[in-house]
Amino acid sequence: MSTSPAHDPALDPFDADAVRGAVIVGLMPGQNPRVLREAAKFATLLNVPLVGAYVDTTRFVTYEEPGGTVHSAALDLSVESKQVDYENLVAETREALAGTDTVCVVRELVGDPAFAIRDLADEVGAKLIVVGTRRPGLGETLREFITGSVAARLAHRQKRNILVVPHGEVVDDDTPLFPSD
Repeated sequence: MSTSPAHDPALDPFDADAVRGAVIVGLMPGQNPRVLREAAKFATLLNVPLVGAYVDTTRFVTYEEPGGTVHSAALDLSVESKQVDYENLVAETREALAGTDTVCVVRELVGDPAFAIRDLADEVGAKLIVVGTRRPGLGETLREFITGSVAARLAHRQKRNILVVPHGEVVDDDTPLFPSD
């Protein structure tokens, strides 16, 4: 019995041929598991691998070797990078997909999220890109105002379909933005 690519635990995320045609899902620590589950549904429907992409925005690519090894450096050497624990991110990913047969291989990328995800999608010939909406809150609203929406920037800078999954609870249209006490 063979397994579908979305269910193959032996996938190498750095072997572009092994994950050819994958569904790419943007990952963030603590993100709503719904984003991963929706991506897993599409990977299963399309019978392709699922590749998670976490982008460290505190680093940038300094150079890439001919073999594909990427070297990066921190944007600000005086500030300690907000290093995401890769093992915890993988554990969160597995937990979000618990109860499914889908395996998500995780790639760590650096730089601008829209460009990094676009480049990964080009590298593997992705069929679909799945991202979550921003988290609610003033800090995220300000960040999005300054840097722009990753989903919108992806929509304007590459040719693949993008599925945008709401990150949290949906707010009714008639709910006041600033409720009075």
